[in-house]
Amino acid sequence: MLSEKIYTTIKNPVISEKAAIEKSTSNTYVFKVAKEATKVEIKNSIEEIFGVQVESVRVLNTKFKNKRTRFGKYKTSTYKKAYIKLAEGKEINMENPFK
Repeated sequence: MLSEKIYTTIKNPVISEKAAIEKSTSNTYVFKVAKEATKVEIKNSIEEIFGVQVESVRVLNTKFKNKRTRFGKYKTSTYKKAYIKLAEGKEINMENPFK
């Protein structure tokens, strides 16, 4: 039986140009994760949910940015990113990840 923490650790994948380059060059996927998650928890979650072998996990705490619109100023939210490198030959299908 899998615990709830495994499913709440990973929030969503980061879709950006830099993440696509990381994926194609070094088989590394980028996810937004819970702020209190550790590297071991992230690794266990990815291995249990997607059924792949994780080689390494790097984490990054993002800082807020000051933004300005015509309606006023605001700050973007902070979050934690995880760069997950998979073993050779393994991949996560983002269209249907649980297959």
